[in-house]
Amino acid sequence: MKTMILNDYGPDAAFTPTETERPSVKPGHVLVRVKATSVNTVDTMIRDMGKDLPLSPDLPAILGMDFAGIVEEVGEGVAGFAVGDEVYGCAGGLADLQGALAEYMLADARLIAPKPTSLSMREAAALPLVGITAWEGLHRAGVGRGQKVLVQGGAGGVGHVAVQLARHLGAEVWSTGTGEAKRAAIEALGATPIDYQAETVEAYVAAHTGGAGFDMVFDTVGGENMTNSFAAAALNAQVVSTVALLALDLSPAHFKGLSLHVVFMLLPMLHDVGREAHGAILAELAKLVDAGAVKPLLDEQRFGLAEVGDAYARLKSGEAMGKVVVEI
Repeated sequence: MKTMILNDYGPDAAFTPTETERPSVKPGHVLVRVKATSVNTVDTMIRDMGKDLPLSPDLPAILGMDFAGIVEEVGEGVAGFAVGDEVYGCAGGLADLQGALAEYMLADARLIAPKPTSLSMREAAALPLVGITAWEGLHRAGVGRGQKVLVQGGAGGVGHVAVQLARHLGAEVWSTGTGEAKRAAIEALGATPIDYQAETVEAYVAAHTGGAGFDMVFDTVGGENMTNSFAAAALNAQVVSTVALLALDLSPAHFKGLSLHVVFMLLPMLHDVGREAHGAILAELAKLVDAGAVKPLLDEQRFGLAEVGDAYARLKSGEAMGKVVVEI
């Protein structure tokens, strides 16, 4: 089968077209013919940092976590999937799990779900990692009707899904973003845009919450921005972060009584614990997509399998809006 393989790690490491043996189906798994895969920040981190990240696969490596495709073979013990089914999921590209930058991929059936019927393969491949992350963060924080929610980075991968899911749950949503295109995208998703370069945290908290702060802050930016999330949060509020890899003074969180949730959705894949939860979330997410409550936001640039390096560069440039997708 055709694959794009990494033989080295590092920011300049190139993806090499390589013919490899097609995986054999095994119990509890399905073999999927991959039609599309999306690029996530964690994918670029693995390529750049290699074994400095404990989740990186051994070389030579086939990356790519998200996918949409068609079931080619069904392993022993698998129920609910048949040959020819269109599916989507996040099931490889780390540790000892082969990724989706290939014609075929072996996927644990617990990690996948039927693809939303209203989406193309390209659109569906954009959703799994970011959709599960947004779902988990909002449900951990108990977001519900009447709450004021701030999503940091609402035109990005996790952010654009979090905005839509929070609105579906009945919250009133604001989101940070800068530049006319990103602010317009946030507004189109149903949130009130906040230009974080034009306004201080104190100014937009005062303008939109009367100074009380937001009931929940979903920080998809991470790093030092977490201090802004603490500043924007109300007393006893919930703060969710997807990027908490830093040393930080938690005093502001202490004096506001904040609850901090760190979402690392790769844990079921890494440790084979609770994988069925991901399949269940994807099935529910598909229902919301087909009902019109959630729609993936895709970057305007398109890439084929041979252009994986360009797709990674596009995401790292910071210029992409929504998800960067590679079609196989």
